[in-house]
Amino acid sequence: MQSSVSKALQRFNYLSAEISEAYHEAAARLGLSDSAMQILYAVCDCGQDGVCPLQTVCRQTSLPKQTVNSALRKLEAEDALRLEQSGKKSKNICLTDAGKRLAEATALRVIQAENEIWASWQAEEVDVYLTLTEKYLQEFRKKTKDFRVKE
Repeated sequence: MQSSVSKALQRFNYLSAEISEAYHEAAARLGLSDSAMQILYAVCDCGQDGVCPLQTVCRQTSLPKQTVNSALRKLEAEDALRLEQSGKKSKNICLTDAGKRLAEATALRVIQAENEIWASWQAEEVDVYLTLTEKYLQEFRKKTKDFRVKE
C-alpha cells in the first residue's frame, strides 16, 4: 500500500499531534490527567461560577462517557467537585471551593496562556486562522457524512 498523504496533510497531522502533546504535557506538569484537565477546562469555559451541565462538558470534551465518569469519580473523591441533579435526567458539575482553587491553579492558567497567545496575534491572523479551520471542518464533515463500513 502506497501512502497518499500529501505533504500539507502530513504537516497538518504533525502539528495536530504536537498540539495535543503540548496540552498533555501542560496537564501533567500541573498534576492532572488529560481528562481531568479537559473537564476542569470545560467547567471554567461554561462561565457559570463553577457550575456546568454534565451534558455540556461531555459535548465540549468529546471524551467517552466512561472516561468522563472515571475522571469525575476521581475529582469527587478529591473533593474538587460534586454532581447535582438538575432535572430528571440531567446533572450539573459543581466545583467545590477546593475545586475552584484547583481550577485556578490548572485550567485557568492554561486558558490564560491561550488568551495571551490569541491576543498577541493580529485580528486578521485570528480571523484567517478561524475561518480556514471552520472551512476545513465543514468540508471534512461533508466529505465523510456518507462513510460506512464496507462489508
